[in-house]
Amino acid sequence: MSGRRSRSRQSSGTSRISEDQINDLIIKLQQLLPELRDSRRSDKVSAARVLQDTCNYIRNLHREVDDLSERLSELLANTDTAQAALIRSLLTQ
Repeated sequence: MSGRRSRSRQSSGTSRISEDQINDLIIKLQQLLPELRDSRRSDKVSAARVLQDTCNYIRNLHREVDDLSERLSELLANTDTAQAALIRSLLTQ
């Protein structure tokens, strides 16, 4: 058994995730990623690629949220108070 696995097992106590569970989670992540979702089942995608693409996808989503938030702030700053209040109330629902 590798040193990493034994340390991992010791630090996690009794709550250990199986290799099958990890594989299932990787498949679920792959199904969430637009560019990997449509891969045929026969196309084997490595777990490393799925994790890397997941990180990239999350980074892109964060950038998009930041951009949209900035655009919304500019929009609200340029609308009258009643319209801005209406938009804010819709966003908080």
